[in-house]
Amino acid sequence: MFRGSMVAIVTPFKNGRLDEEKLKELVEFHLKNKTSAIVPCGTTGESSTLSLAEHERVIELVVETAKNRIPVIAGTGSNNTSEAIRLTKHAKEAGADAALLITPYYNKPTQKGLYLHFKCIAESVDIPIILYNIVGRTAVNMQPETIAQLAREFKNIVGVKEASGDMEQMARIKLLSPKGFLLISGDDTLTLPLLSIGGVGVISVVANIIPQDTAKMIEEFEKGNIKKAQELHYKMLPLVRSMFLETNPICVKTAMEILGMCAPGLRLPMCPMDKENFSKLQIALKDYGLLRKKKK
Repeated sequence: MFRGSMVAIVTPFKNGRLDEEKLKELVEFHLKNKTSAIVPCGTTGESSTLSLAEHERVIELVVETAKNRIPVIAGTGSNNTSEAIRLTKHAKEAGADAALLITPYYNKPTQKGLYLHFKCIAESVDIPIILYNIVGRTAVNMQPETIAQLAREFKNIVGVKEASGDMEQMARIKLLSPKGFLLISGDDTLTLPLLSIGGVGVISVVANIIPQDTAKMIEEFEKGNIKKAQELHYKMLPLVRSMFLETNPICVKTAMEILGMCAPGLRLPMCPMDKENFSKLQIALKDYGLLRKKKK
């Protein structure tokens, strides 16, 4: 159910407010373009700049628009355990199929603290939970042993989105965790390598603009067409790298603006790209074939 190309969907804004109609359009776009799950209110969805009311509304809108045609994995993490429980309960009540919970940021909890945080949530809300490990955002790395312990002890902790960038760590999670525990890439550049060690897919940034190719790469790998999967990986790689010229989601939202997919709209402290990086992004979009090159 939670595998393949799962998009970390952006949150569109218009005049500083949530653009509800555009969000619904984007969900429909992914339904038509082979995305296998929608993940609202993650890092790419600028969850840290949403009010609690907006956060809940985004999840409600995505669930309502999806209409059970595609799984919805709601971002419900927080550095406040009580708030994470509240958001996760709301996601379940709204009809989300699972919750994605980032490790608590800023607090820098110990491994015991991480274990107790997720234990408390898993015992409070009966919904499939996917852990989200991204040390670059949170300043704390959840060790494979901690992840495996949570996976063994709580049946509703079903997987992890791994964005540590450490392939050895990801392999150790796979080795130590129960059979069927989902290992999901949190980094588009590592999706194919992760599939090779037993990963099931990606929660993707670049799928916001190239959902079919992201899905196709995973599909070809699963069919055993490794060469074709590799070709797609290397085709996508320069575009993927351009998504991180500046802090995510600045580049992907700018790309969507350039491609006419949504209006410009980032919330401070996210800000417009500098001119040099903007030019690099435009070149990457043109080279990929998403923008027509100007005739000389």
